[in-house]
Amino acid sequence: MNRFRWREHRPSILVAVLSSAFGVALLQVTGNLAVIIGADDTTGSSATVAVMLAIVALVFIVISTYVGSVVTANTFSTIIAGRTRTIALLRLVGASAHTLRRGVAKEGLIVGLIGAALGIVVGTALSGSLVLVGVTTDTIPALGYRFADPVLLVPIVAVVLTTWLASWVGARRVLHVTPMQATGASVESRAEDVSARRGRNVTAVVLFAIGTLILAASVALGFINPAAVLVGVVGGILSFTGVILGAPLVMPAALRLVGRLFSRSAAGRLAAENAVRYPERSARTTIGLVIGVTLVTMFAVAAATFQQLLRPLSDAADLDQLMAVIVGIFSVLIGFSALIAAVGMVNNLSLSVLQRTRELGLLRALGFTNAQLRSMVRVEAAQLTIAAMLVGLVLGTGYGWVGAQSLLGAMPGASLMLPVIPWWLVAVVVGAGAVLTVAASVAPTRRATSIAPVVALAVE
Repeated sequence: MNRFRWREHRPSILVAVLSSAFGVALLQVTGNLAVIIGADDTTGSSATVAVMLAIVALVFIVISTYVGSVVTANTFSTIIAGRTRTIALLRLVGASAHTLRRGVAKEGLIVGLIGAALGIVVGTALSGSLVLVGVTTDTIPALGYRFADPVLLVPIVAVVLTTWLASWVGARRVLHVTPMQATGASVESRAEDVSARRGRNVTAVVLFAIGTLILAASVALGFINPAAVLVGVVGGILSFTGVILGAPLVMPAALRLVGRLFSRSAAGRLAAENAVRYPERSARTTIGLVIGVTLVTMFAVAAATFQQLLRPLSDAADLDQLMAVIVGIFSVLIGFSALIAAVGMVNNLSLSVLQRTRELGLLRALGFTNAQLRSMVRVEAAQLTIAAMLVGLVLGTGYGWVGAQSLLGAMPGASLMLPVIPWWLVAVVVGAGAVLTVAASVAPTRRATSIAPVVALAVE
């Protein structure tokens, strides 16, 4: 149990590398932007600009670290589900649940340290390349740019700590593994088990309800003071926390709806049943992508709604140009968090298939062909992706509209309006979803069809 399993943790290390590299590169880029602005400063405002850039950078670092920690926690939960029998055997011979959980947390610490170290190299190489290209093409002046600063410790330490804590949270399942489960295989909670967890479910509903009420209040207060957007932030955090806690209840409903699109074939029907039979597994696989799509949609809808609210009050041409630049920059930043979430989905689906070797072997023994197995895994990946995107689009649209309305509602001439949905965003999300479905199904389908039925059925 204390042996570090590289194969299981490679995707988790990738998530840590992405989070660390993003934070390091973002701080280096914003720091060097401050250097450029300071060199051309004639008003003495460069110090203020530098502070604002640092604040923006830290906000996005927090977002990417939060997404990374959720993805990591879900990944470790999936790993522990696959180790149920091994953990039960260790419990049977006298190991305590807390000792085993500390062992898993140690693995998380190792993942965080490796990811942070590699992230420093990748992030510095990225920001250094941007500066080199800029200077070479005379886009930016040749100045004394800095790539080493104490503030870089912020994303590095954050990635290590959150990965460690996420592994501890994800390993809470160890506490519920009993020695009697040594006679079984990996165990996932079924729908009836999830419905029976009334404490967690009630907490999720209460948090979502309170958060939604606070969001509504922020829209009303927005007609008085633009600071109401801060009230909306609190409401958004509370309501989205409720969504995360209640994901095993929310996602199966979305998956059932999407599953109707794929119910014509035997493989499609089986994939639909697989997606809802174990709601915890489906929630772990999709919640990271829900977060990513929600973030991207929230910002795009907020920007489009800002633009619509401000158009009667501003010069349209200048406003459109400014908003295009702002949307482009921040979409890239938010998109990086979505990438981290997408990696998490691919990881969890791959681990899920890896842990279902016996199930896949049984299907082969019952007559399923390799083509049908590949179709089943692809359909399952498509269902998970589509359901996650739909939930993320709905949540992001609501959060984005609340942010825009509460911030600009008090401006002269502003009024209550419907959210503005940029259709280019929907097209991008659909395209990204198609790519993600293919990417998420490549490794699992290869695994599902590479083992003979007799060998698969013998796996314990």
